[in-house]
Amino acid sequence: MPPTPPADGFPADCALIEVHVSNLKQLFNSLDPTPFQERDLDPRAEEFIISWAHDVRSHMPLGLLVHVDRDEASGDADTMVHTAVRDHFGRRAQAMRQKLRQLFKLGRRSLLIGLMFLATCIGLGDAIDALAPASRLAGIVRESLLIGGWVAMWKPIEVFLYDWWPIRAEAVLSDRLSAMTVRVTSARGG
Repeated sequence: MPPTPPADGFPADCALIEVHVSNLKQLFNSLDPTPFQERDLDPRAEEFIISWAHDVRSHMPLGLLVHVDRDEASGDADTMVHTAVRDHFGRRAQAMRQKLRQLFKLGRRSLLIGLMFLATCIGLGDAIDALAPASRLAGIVRESLLIGGWVAMWKPIEVFLYDWWPIRAEAVLSDRLSAMTVRVTSARGG
């Protein structure tokens, strides 16, 4: 997505995400009982903002322009929505980092279990091979145990090589979204 021309209050090289709502309440989760500024964003609004932000290069600052049909666009609305959006995506970044910590904890536990299982399989395979060194069946059992031991290493390898990248990327994106400039404007020009 190319940068849009700068709008009032946004950095010059800002990638602008525009959202249109009838009133500001549509931007927030209606089931969230917390005060307005501490509410979570509506899941559809959050998904829309995140999907647009995914298309923006990581070095570009982000901006959110909320067009409101009703006359709710004021300096207070700017501050309130900016704070709510910043806090929402800040909480999302924290949640992603917590998820990443839990994934690494699972990975370490899986690695320990996998290594112990692999060592046991290798030991059993060597013991069977020592008991019947020339037996074809013993060779098959030994190789089967070895394969089973390496299969047990699949989960920790998957965690440490592949699973953590997308979670970290979501945390970084949430940090960028929590730092973006947010403006509210009335669709009637106010």
